[in-house]
Amino acid sequence: MSFDLLKWYKKSTEGKILYSFLGSVTEDIITSILDKVEVVLKAENTDTKTFKKTYHISVEALQNLYHHSDSPNKKGNTIENNVVFIIKKNEDPEKTNYQLNIITGNFINKSNTRLLKERIDQLNFLNKEEIKTLYKLILNNDEFSEKGGGGLGMIDLVKRSGNNLTYNFYNFNSNYIFFTLRIAI
Repeated sequence: MSFDLLKWYKKSTEGKILYSFLGSVTEDIITSILDKVEVVLKAENTDTKTFKKTYHISVEALQNLYHHSDSPNKKGNTIENNVVFIIKKNEDPEKTNYQLNIITGNFINKSNTRLLKERIDQLNFLNKEEIKTLYKLILNNDEFSEKGGGGLGMIDLVKRSGNNLTYNFYNFNSNYIFFTLRIAI
């Protein structure tokens, strides 16, 4: 049985949702989402530090979705061409050290799974100083991937959030998986 994106999305948007998006992502849509995120955070009277952190993490997370999504179905506007972006308020911030979660999801080629898992696990293992050092090292390295990034995206998410990243891989078919990422703020 393959992964059901609509069922996963419905379950993921239960609770206190500040914003959710399911659809194809373009540069114009990213701008529109960020405008809405800003409005929602202001309406929630989010403190300045959390507002800035959430906004900057949203920018990076959306850019990652835009640049690193693969589509199992290149024909037409099908569910497999969609990405997910959710901002969810923590139901009980007294019990944790964070107020919000940003949840993203996108289809990726299975061949990228091992490297992505290893990279996130490595980042989750590092302390804050090691993250800062790695960020500076890559920033000064001037090497870029085939998709144009220097590998700073995930590092920036960990650095800005101050928390480990939580992820899952859901089998979709023999070539693609649905990758979800949760960033606690």
